[in-house]
Parts: sequence; C-alpha cells; structure tokens
Amino acid sequence: MTTIPAFIDARRSIRSFTNEPVALDALDALVVAACSAPAPHHSRPWRFVVVHTDDAKQRLAAGMGACWRADLGADGVDPSRIDELVSRSHEKIIEAPALVLGCLTWDGLDRYPDADRQRAEWGMALLSLGAAVENLMLAAAASDLASCWVAAPIFCPEAARDALGLAEHWLPHALVMVGYPDPDYVGRPRPPVPLEDLRATR
Repeated sequence: MTTIPAFIDARRSIRSFTNEPVALDALDALVVAACSAPAPHHSRPWRFVVVHTDDAKQRLAAGMGACWRADLGADGVDPSRIDELVSRSHEKIIEAPALVLGCLTWDGLDRYPDADRQRAEWGMALLSLGAAVENLMLAAAASDLASCWVAAPIFCPEAARDALGLAEHWLPHALVMVGYPDPDYVGRPRPPVPLEDLRATR
C-alpha cells in the first residue's frame, strides 16, 4: 500500500492558532522556501508580502471583504447571511498571528501577440505560485508552525493589492495564515486517496 511521506503528511490546513507572535525571521525563512519552487523559464514571477501588523490585517480583510460582499449581493444572497460570512472571514484574517500574501507579476515571463499563448504563460505562473505556496506550508510544518491557504485574493486581486498599497504590477492570488497551532486543535483524519478514481495509466 502506498503511503504519504511523513514530511508531506505533517502539512495540515490549520485555522486555530495561539496568540504567540511569529518572528519575522521565521516568516522570511518560509518565503525563502517558497522561492525554491519551480517556475517557467527559471523565472521568479512571485512576490510575497508578510502581513503582521494589526493595521495591515484590518485593511486587507476590509478590502477583500468589500468585494466579497458585493459579489454575494449580486448573487442574491440574503443580507444577514452576507453579514455572517463576511464577518467570519474578517475575523479569521485579523486573528491570524501572521499572513503571507502570494502575488504574481510578469517578471521573467514571456509575452505573446496572441491571447491563447499569453493565457497559457500566465497559467504557468499560477501553477508555479501553487508550488511555492506548498513549499511555504511544508516549511511551516517543519518549523512546528500551523498554516492554512486562503483562496480569497484570487477573486479580488486588485482590491487586495490596493488595500496594502502594493505596486500596481503585484497581483495577489494566494493568502496563507501562519501561526503556532492551538494545542487543543485536533485535525480530521485524512481520507484515503481513491487512486483508481484519480489516476489513469496508459
């Protein structure tokens, strides 16, 4: 029976943290690990923003929350439910000891005259950002830190960028909450991998 390597299995999506702050040098070490990920053309199309001050967390949560509120309203979601969802998201972001915001740029990427290849080039960068985020979270687990990947920025990259006053060409796409795990947190058992459903051989 195939087993998951221990260093990969140690990585869990944990949203429950202690109040202990995470040192900036520890967060920088996670970013360095992220930047060892493979990327197209030996480029580094990512930029990472370490968000650790209360003011920055509040601004990021508010900026993304306003976009989500508008989207939910356009979907016809009940206003009370919108308040509940946005408030819960806001609380998770501001209560995390630290956040690492992964952004994409066109730095090092090829440019094409046609939309199909241009879209594929950006897709390669997105894939590489996913690899970088996984590296970051594996490094966090190896350092006894908990982490959780939040997808919100990919739905509102400009709002997240502007909330933090980032350069125009930095487009946020992934957010990772980081902290020391709550000792009372109990993770759910991993479900078995239905290999025959997810893998084909030829």
